[in-house]
Formats: sequence, C-alpha cells, structure tokens
Amino acid sequence: MKAVNIGVQAMTVKDKFAELGAYETMSKLADIGYRSVEISQIPTTPDNIAAMRRAQDEKGVKVAAMSAGISPPPMGGESIATHFDKIVSDMKALDCEFLRIGMLPFDSMASLDAVLGFCKSAEVAANKLEDQGIKLYYHNHHVEFMKFDGKRLLNIIADEAPSLGMELDVHWIQRGGADPVAVIKEFRGRADLIHLKDYRIGAIDPAAFGELAKGNFKAFMEAFQNVVQFAEVGEGNIDMPAVIEAGLAGGAKYFFIEQDNLYGRDAFDCLVTSRDNLAKMGYALS
Repeated sequence: MKAVNIGVQAMTVKDKFAELGAYETMSKLADIGYRSVEISQIPTTPDNIAAMRRAQDEKGVKVAAMSAGISPPPMGGESIATHFDKIVSDMKALDCEFLRIGMLPFDSMASLDAVLGFCKSAEVAANKLEDQGIKLYYHNHHVEFMKFDGKRLLNIIADEAPSLGMELDVHWIQRGGADPVAVIKEFRGRADLIHLKDYRIGAIDPAAFGELAKGNFKAFMEAFQNVVQFAEVGEGNIDMPAVIEAGLAGGAKYFFIEQDNLYGRDAFDCLVTSRDNLAKMGYALS
C-alpha cells in the first residue's frame, strides 16, 4: 500500500460545514482517515478560522490550501484585490502556504485581450503573495481547453503568468476533451495540487423515455446529452492510478478529492467510497 497525501476539497462537504461547524466536520474527516483539506466555499470568519486551527492541532487535519478570487467574485466572497491582508492573515494563522484561484473571472473569458489582462493581474498577485511566503495556484475547469489563435486558454495562462502554480482538476480536463494524465505530465514540476474527481456517464433519466414515447424528441435529447456526472473516486472512468502516479512523478504535493454533485448521497459516505476504492487501487491516505 502506497501512502499518498490525499485530502478533501471542502466544497464537497460545505453543507456539513454549515450544519456541524468547521471543527466537527474536520473531525469527521479525520475519523474517516483524511489528513488534509482544501478550503473553498467555506466562510473564513474568525470563528471558522479558529475552529479550523483547533481541528488542525487536535485532530491532525491540515488546512493545506485555501481559496480566493483574483477580483471580487460575482456571487460574493474574498478576493486578492480587495482582501489581501485578511487572506494573508488567515493563511498564516493556519500555517497554510498554498492559495488557489478557482477560476478566472467570467468576463476574462470573452477575448484574448481579456485573458491577457487576467494573466497580468494574476502574475502581480503571485509575486506579491510570494513575498509573504504564499504560493498562488490556478485551478482549471473545461473552459480552459478552448483555444485562442490555436492555443489552449490553459497554456496561455501558464505562459503569460509564469509565477502561477497549477492545480489540475482531472474531471474538468476530461470534460474539456483532453487526457488528464497527459496534461499532468505536460505541467510536470508545476502542478503541485491535483483534484481527484471522477467522470461518470450516468443512466438516462427514465422519464426521458416517456417523453420520447410521446414524441417529445427535444426533451429526450436534452436528457441524452446531459448524462455526464461527477463521481466518487473509482466510480467513474478516469484511470486514477495513472493520474496519481503521473502526479507523484511530477512532484505533486497534495491530491484533493472533490465531488461537485453528490446526487442525493451523504457527503461523508461518498468520501468513504472514494477512500475504499483508493485502497483497492493500492493507495492509503496520509
């Protein structure tokens, strides 16, 4: 059994954070066997930061990475542009060295010039954070595999903001039409953080066949075209051992399990499934 730094992306358990609180949620993650967490979509109030610190000290669940926008997100939240000092203070309170941008702003996707503007801001932010002992990372979705003048958006960001590390999300890479293992290898030495998120093709909703029988072909095709699901690690079709081995070979420091939609399952149960499947693959949480 190979021990790997496999933790949890807190977005997966955000409802648990709201229901149980930060300390109890992180304690439960520790009980399941996870020893690290990436904080995202969790309010970083003073009480929550204190509870995370307590869980880190008492339960051994390290806050390995935190999240912020490069500019104020449209749905609210902290950004490097508007909350720099608070972000740095929170991260130092948790001895956390890794900060990640979850996505480039929506309006930065509109044109190559807009992308380049984002890259310039990200490079400035990365250098400013580096002065505080913090490394800034960029997390991809599928949109980064669109192309401007024949070049993938992800590569434009990587080239134009060279101080950014890469947090590669294997589900979104696959949804973007690329090979997750190949992309991890491409960014060898730069992808310190990797999201383990499986990619499953679900069954067509039975109701869609009723619509088909009634002649509602449009409704059936909508269901047919929307069968891609987020899945527990090992419950989809991504070659997770190949992903993990490529990540380790490239120097990845943390792998975070993330599941955007639980499809009615309990979040902790999903994480147990992922843990058990990883064990079958030969990987132990550490």
